[in-house]
Amino acid sequence: MRQSILLALCVSSAMALSACQKPKDEGEDVERALADLNVIDESNLNDIMLTVGDADEAASYFQGAVKSNPDRIDLQRGLGQSLVRAKRPTEAVGTWKKVVSLPGATNADRVSLADALIRAGDWDQAKVELDKVPPTHETFRRYRLEAMIADSREDWKKADSFYETAVGLTTNPATVLNNWGYSKLTRADYKGAEDLFSQSLGYDSTRFTTKNNLVLARGAQRKYDLPVIKMTQIERAQLLHTLALSAIKQGDVTTGKGLLQEAIDTHPQHFEAASRALEALESNVSNG
Repeated sequence: MRQSILLALCVSSAMALSACQKPKDEGEDVERALADLNVIDESNLNDIMLTVGDADEAASYFQGAVKSNPDRIDLQRGLGQSLVRAKRPTEAVGTWKKVVSLPGATNADRVSLADALIRAGDWDQAKVELDKVPPTHETFRRYRLEAMIADSREDWKKADSFYETAVGLTTNPATVLNNWGYSKLTRADYKGAEDLFSQSLGYDSTRFTTKNNLVLARGAQRKYDLPVIKMTQIERAQLLHTLALSAIKQGDVTTGKGLLQEAIDTHPQHFEAASRALEALESNVSNG
């Protein structure tokens, strides 16, 4: 309906103008009006596909668009972003390589290529691409990727520096703080990890992954009480289960059994995983 109204307005405007012009200009005015309308509608559709559209559907849309206009860098970018959203990183790599080869490619496009390469598991090539980005391109996304690559190489000094820079370049560093905390967790810096996970939850208290990571960091320090954080009843049961397994792993079996029972009692439904773990534990104790 909206398109029909716009089309009618554009055509009627063009016809009104033609009254003051030579007859041979009428067709040009109408074509120009229709072309403007198509640009408006295409732009809106592209934005919708990049944000609220189904990822695979968006990828199909942009694949069709770039087939007709292979040198349109905006459409190639849309395809690359859609393929990443659709969890098709190998295809996304090919698209972003096309993007960086086109006139008008930016440093941000090369960062997107590096991101796709990381998702595809090609960490070495991702570093090669990021090394091509000048140091003056200081963005949150660039430094987040730099930190992840440094982590993969166990270059902890660089990783910490990049994570710290990334945190300073965004107003909501919840995800990067979680990643940084996980990095500290893998290095057995449990106190440092706990602090970073707590900071992350201060920015976004809804992320269960971060809550679970926080409990893991505390459990590794033999802190077997749950932290004071916002959680649902189901999340509380799941976190108690995580804490129980952490205690058992460290040899604190009695504490682990108590936490498993508390997890079972807390969960509003039957907690199958915790029940199986407790049964296995009691079976091993009785057989031992």
